[in-house]
Amino acid sequence: MFRKIDKTSNPPQVNVMVWDGKCGFCKFWKTRWESKTEGLLEFKTYQEYAENFPDIPLKEFKKASRLIETNGNVYSGPDSAYRSLWHAGNKRWHELYIRYSWFRSLSDHAYNHIAKNRHFYFQVTRLLFGKEPLSLKPYWLLYLFAIILILAIL
Repeated sequence: MFRKIDKTSNPPQVNVMVWDGKCGFCKFWKTRWESKTEGLLEFKTYQEYAENFPDIPLKEFKKASRLIETNGNVYSGPDSAYRSLWHAGNKRWHELYIRYSWFRSLSDHAYNHIAKNRHFYFQVTRLLFGKEPLSLKPYWLLYLFAIILILAIL
C-alpha cells in the first residue's frame, strides 16, 4: 500500500500533480483530470519532478500519484485525484474521502489494487471508454445492453 504523506518542507510555486509518466493508465486519466482542472494545477511526472521533494522518498512517488499544494500539503493516491477535482470546483469526492472512513478505506484499497495491475486496468479502461480520454465513449452501455439482451433470450 502507498504511504500517505501529509506535508513537504519544499512546497512548489504552483499546485502540482505528480504522476508516473511511464504508465499508460496514469497518462489516460491524467489527461482527463488535466482537462477538468483547466490549468489550475500543473501536471508533472515523478521522473522529471520528484527530485524537487527530497523529503518524499522516490519509492513513494512510484506507488501513487501525489498532489502537492503551495502550502506544502500533500495528498496521496485517490485523494490526490479527489483533491485535484476540488480545485476545479467539485468538492464532493475529497469531502467524502475526508469525512467517511469506509469511503477512504474503499478508495485506498481500490487505488492500491489498480496501481498493482495498471496494465490490466488500462486495457479495461480502453475497452469501456475508448482510446481518447478527452472524448469518453460509453462502450460499457453496449456491453450492459448485450448482457441484458442475452439474459432476456435465455
